[in-house]
Amino acid sequence: MSKVEDFEELRPLLFSIAYRILGSVGEAEDAVQETWLRFDASSTRPVSTKAFLSAAVTRVSIDVLRSARVRREEYVGPWFPEPLLSDPYEDPARSAELADSVSMAALLLLERLSPLERSVFVLREVFGFGFGDVAEAVGRSEAACRQLVVRARQHMEAGRPRFAADRGARQELARRFFDAMKDGDVGALRELLAADAQLVGDGGGRAPQLARAVVGAENVARVLGAVFPLLSRVDVTFEPREVNGQPGAIFHDRDGRVLHTLVLDVLDGRVQAVRTVLNPDKLGHLGPVADAWAVHREVQRARRPVD
Repeated sequence: MSKVEDFEELRPLLFSIAYRILGSVGEAEDAVQETWLRFDASSTRPVSTKAFLSAAVTRVSIDVLRSARVRREEYVGPWFPEPLLSDPYEDPARSAELADSVSMAALLLLERLSPLERSVFVLREVFGFGFGDVAEAVGRSEAACRQLVVRARQHMEAGRPRFAADRGARQELARRFFDAMKDGDVGALRELLAADAQLVGDGGGRAPQLARAVVGAENVARVLGAVFPLLSRVDVTFEPREVNGQPGAIFHDRDGRVLHTLVLDVLDGRVQAVRTVLNPDKLGHLGPVADAWAVHREVQRARRPVD
């Protein structure tokens, strides 16, 4: 196989590694492109192309993440990963690890780890790389990598919710949730929410967003029950989709442009969290992006009583 063919065969894996380390579709794609440039410039063919490219994309991603951490500390409001509709890499032997690790909740937990801990955890625990390959990728000894994995695993297990394994049950709950939201049925929404459910939005100061998280089933139900009927008055629609491996939806303005995404964390038959990504900088990979401020102004006019 040529270099190009080798690389293209492994591209889905490389993107999936980079996305889990970075939490950004755009930055992950850039990391994969930089990896290709390094591979193309190499004068020798590695013994294992998979190990070489995985190590290269990991190193690039670590460098990018260290820089991104500074920007995220200055981010306006809550920071969420860029929504991912489908993971390009599949491995039936590790399907559970891959699905769990791409959820919004898991990616937010990964944000608590150092870049090295995060990278080692992703390579070892998610993708099942041997410690020799992990050590080569991050430039540490195998013993140091084992310690990094132990620390990372402890951090992850301490905060990670275990989502409902029954995908069909999750989808049915999501269907009922979106039907209730569409109808503005506060009572039905309340029944589907956990008592301590949260509604949180990431606008990054670039789109209208909640001043703070809404907490509690009653409060979340009232907000959601009021918002979509107002949005529907200005022809906003939504398309149920799986987002980051969880039930979710993409919202569109009347011209079909992406307004925001919404994803549900489901545990024990209830919605634990509702997370929306409104920052237009995080939505461009999904299609043309709507002017959220213009939609917001339309909504404000629509809610005023008619004289």
